[in-house]
Amino acid sequence: MNDPRTSATLPNSLWAATARPAPDTPPLHGERRADVAVVGAGFTGLSATLHLAERGADVVLLEAAEPGWGASGRNGGQVIPGFKLDPDELVARFGPERGERMADFAGGTADLVFGLIERHDIDCMAERSGWIQAVHAPAKMGLAERRVAQWSKRGVHAEVISAQRIAQLTGTERYAGGWIDSRGGMLQPLGFARGLAAAAQKAGAAVHGRSPAVDLRRDGAGWRVETPGGAVTAKQLLLATNAYTDQLWPGLRESVIPVFSYQVATRPLSDNLRRSILAGGLPVSDTRRLLLYFRLGAQGRLLVGGRGRFRQTEEPRFYDSVIAGLTWLYPQLGEIELDFYWAGQVAITLDHMPHLHELAPGAFAMLGYNGRGVAMAAACGKLLAERLGGTPAEDLPLPAAPLRRIPFHGLRQPALTAAVAWKRLLDRWESRQA
Repeated sequence: MNDPRTSATLPNSLWAATARPAPDTPPLHGERRADVAVVGAGFTGLSATLHLAERGADVVLLEAAEPGWGASGRNGGQVIPGFKLDPDELVARFGPERGERMADFAGGTADLVFGLIERHDIDCMAERSGWIQAVHAPAKMGLAERRVAQWSKRGVHAEVISAQRIAQLTGTERYAGGWIDSRGGMLQPLGFARGLAAAAQKAGAAVHGRSPAVDLRRDGAGWRVETPGGAVTAKQLLLATNAYTDQLWPGLRESVIPVFSYQVATRPLSDNLRRSILAGGLPVSDTRRLLLYFRLGAQGRLLVGGRGRFRQTEEPRFYDSVIAGLTWLYPQLGEIELDFYWAGQVAITLDHMPHLHELAPGAFAMLGYNGRGVAMAAACGKLLAERLGGTPAEDLPLPAAPLRRIPFHGLRQPALTAAVAWKRLLDRWESRQA
């Protein structure tokens, strides 16, 4: 069975052009026994592997391409704490005790990321100056106010900002205001993934690239994962493939909806433009249903991302919606010169929560970060290491969820096309009202 990822190169992204060198992760050859086999070297699998190895476990990590090849090395690099659901929503849905534990866990995810970077001296251009959520219409300012109130009462430094203040910080007058979360920041995501891989190797884990898992089955009390060049037999198994999940475990792929996020990066901005665009240096995401996210990257380039077509492509003609968003944000750019176009897949769940699955005795999966994957996936990797290391399920802040296929999953593309069109129409109407 051939997997196209084994020969695929990284996308033409700013991250691929500027990341630290990749560690050597040779393909698996021959038979190998381990305590834990991990499939997928994104942030979840890398973090779990690192934390398991630090606990003394013998871990083998299998990756179809190279660490960070998927969404972990393609995202916007915004380190955003929290779930999609706000703290009070967690309490209402899961109850006071469990809900507060979940809010506390989610609120600390950025701390974990920056702690890993510092502890392992990871070169990934990390900056922790905060994160802005920009409000796209005056009628939505209550959302920012509620989020600031909810996090503030839990001890977080957060503040509501006016239209004037957000214009000063971002250089665009398109927003009615917003809020700043001091816990957030940004990093070079591919560099972070490679740094986690190197740290895992240093801790004693075996990391194998170009080693897709092509078959999986029970082997006595454990699991056997086969690759084109070998096999791993392990007591425990972790599937950490997120939006790139295939049919290795029946039903897992159908439990999430993969959607594409597209990004572009400009040529380095002139000194004059650089002084007027994102002068505050903070990354930004907005509150539109089809949100825009943007930040400055290496060499003073402006990065903008948003929802893309339902295909993997680097052809500029397919990036019209993201380029339109860039023009809408910053008309002062004039004739926009772009050097990079790239895309990656995000896994969406129907309840907007990441899903921890205990698939069978000794077999686990984690996926569905809903666009919050940098901080949340790294933190969930540590959580998984604790569970596989013997922590009882009831002691974890995130409860296990039953594996459920999404109804009519095979018809998701036409349904998503209609939903995207409707959401884009609502976003435009609200923005025009503003």
